[in-house]
Amino acid sequence: MKKILFAFLSLLAIGCAEQKPAEPTNGFGPYQGQTVYFGNESSIDVFKAIDAAWASFDYSAMKNLIQDGGNFVFEDGYIATTGQEFVDKADAEYQESLEKGEDWGWNTDYAFSVYPKGSDDPKATNQEGEWVNAQFTGTDGTYIEWYHIVDGKLKNWYQTKGDYIMPK
Repeated sequence: MKKILFAFLSLLAIGCAEQKPAEPTNGFGPYQGQTVYFGNESSIDVFKAIDAAWASFDYSAMKNLIQDGGNFVFEDGYIATTGQEFVDKADAEYQESLEKGEDWGWNTDYAFSVYPKGSDDPKATNQEGEWVNAQFTGTDGTYIEWYHIVDGKLKNWYQTKGDYIMPK
């Protein structure tokens, strides 16, 4: 009888233990077994710091937020691999807009953070850190960018641009 009572109490304790809810997922990654999860605010904070530094021409702050040895692909195909190359390209684009008498700047439309995990494939290097997707509207078009944030720094970045069409 004691054994039955002990077994019952053990099962009751296990059954009543606080259960952690499953992490919400949505979608899949490019590697076998990957699932996509919502990220957290800390990656959004790094994105906001990069965006604010870029908008205020604080290239020193930008370089401090960019990991050298990364892969930073601009919409025109230019690829930077260091913080210095990144800010040099950003400044060159700004100077070119001044020379052409064009307005410069953007509105940040949205940003969210996600991360893929679950693949055992050694090629799945996208599983470290988090990815922030952001959209911007500028006078010259709409930009969609992916910021790969690892340990508080930008490791990879991809930018695309579409023509801005004014809604009717």
